[in-house]
Amino acid sequence: MLKTFEDMERIVKAKPNKIRVAVVAAHDPHTLEGVSAASAQGLTEPLLIGDADKIRRICEETGLPLADAEILDVADDAAGAKKAAALIAAGDAQVLMKGKLQTADLLREVVNRELGLLTGEIMSHVGLFQIPNYHKLMMITDGGMVISPDVEQKRQILDNATAVMRKLGVEKPKVAVLCATEVENPKMQASVDAAELKRRNRDGRIAGCVVEGPISFDLMYDRESAAIKGYDSPVSGETDICLLPDMTAGNLVAKTFYVAAGAMMAGLIVGAKAPIVLVSRGATAEEKYWSLVFAAAVA
Repeated sequence: MLKTFEDMERIVKAKPNKIRVAVVAAHDPHTLEGVSAASAQGLTEPLLIGDADKIRRICEETGLPLADAEILDVADDAAGAKKAAALIAAGDAQVLMKGKLQTADLLREVVNRELGLLTGEIMSHVGLFQIPNYHKLMMITDGGMVISPDVEQKRQILDNATAVMRKLGVEKPKVAVLCATEVENPKMQASVDAAELKRRNRDGRIAGCVVEGPISFDLMYDRESAAIKGYDSPVSGETDICLLPDMTAGNLVAKTFYVAAGAMMAGLIVGAKAPIVLVSRGATAEEKYWSLVFAAAVA
């Protein structure tokens, strides 16, 4: 069981080789701070792509120890994204990281079929949270990529999340397919999808995890609430993965954990050839650091 981000950090430190990270538009103080911390811990080897003069100036002004890092000077963000995607495609880097550029500019090259970064499955966002009053790390998906998934897309999002959890050492993650109710209601599509995913899990079409749904947030999070309501499930109070009905719900739950509950967050896009560290341009250096650790753990 992974209880803290430090547990995940130990997974990366135990790897025999450093993970190489291609950082696009690296001329950003918070990005460089996160990258510097991961490099100083011996977790990753940075390849900084962007405005070389700005990158060096930021490092000098902030005292970041990245003087020996390889820097690729590029004309603009689009060229940087193309170069980074090509490095991933060639196997010269194992993680792709977004710096100070628009998400669309980076993903445009990721989905460029000529480069071969797509795997045939859906790309989805996974957010990993260390929540102060929860006893282990919990994943939220998808709060940042697939806007309104149908049941088959939810199955692929679930497969992505399960694969990530297994790489973190959780062999059979417990999955809560969240809804506003714990009862299937034909007028509520989210509950219908949740029940279908549970059926697929029960009959073996979705394997390697335990799926519960539809299930409400309180029954997912708190075993005592489940007991009071007479809801018997191995997932209650033991959830590893929360599968949300759509991106809006995923984003709201994730930001509630982060802002109101004081959780720490790490976020990735998965489903491509390599994990993509893709957090908000306004994210703290700490969030970018833990997202790098997360990526290195599953790369």
